[in-house]
Amino acid sequence: MNAQLPNAPVNRQELLEFLDAAGFVTSTVNHPALFTVEDSQKLRGEISGGHTKNLFLKDKKSNYFLLTAQEDSEVDLKNLHKLLGGSGRFSFGKADMLLELLGVTPGAVTALGIINDREGRVRFAIDQRLLEHDTINCHPLTNEATTNIAREDLLKFAKLCGHEVLVVDLSQDPAGP
Repeated sequence: MNAQLPNAPVNRQELLEFLDAAGFVTSTVNHPALFTVEDSQKLRGEISGGHTKNLFLKDKKSNYFLLTAQEDSEVDLKNLHKLLGGSGRFSFGKADMLLELLGVTPGAVTALGIINDREGRVRFAIDQRLLEHDTINCHPLTNEATTNIAREDLLKFAKLCGHEVLVVDLSQDPAGP
């Protein structure tokens, strides 16, 4: 692995070059812009692997979180902080902070955005159901393409970008029995 993180913020091309230099085998499919899981399901075609939904969240102390979940996972925003370790209920992070921290705009939120969080201000969490897939599909910093990456490579990518991955079970009731 001979990959060195490029200067942030990284764009799509720089991201794909970094993934290649790191030895990660990926494939990227271009498509019309997708803004929702429903859009993605309509235009998906035959892209195999786990499909994601991504939430950029903020807790009441302005700590930021990126949750990458399987597209059909239920996310209980009222109690999610109990799984992720936030301070109180989550709200969605504002578009300006999304751009500043992850280098993406609403509709293009992606696990791969952590490459732009060099200061470690965003805590990265992933749904354990998503990790049941051999490959995972992520936007390559734009919602006009989908990049397929091996599960293990996505986890290695996070570490290369300086992020520990918090694996969460979204099917668990964080409110308790």
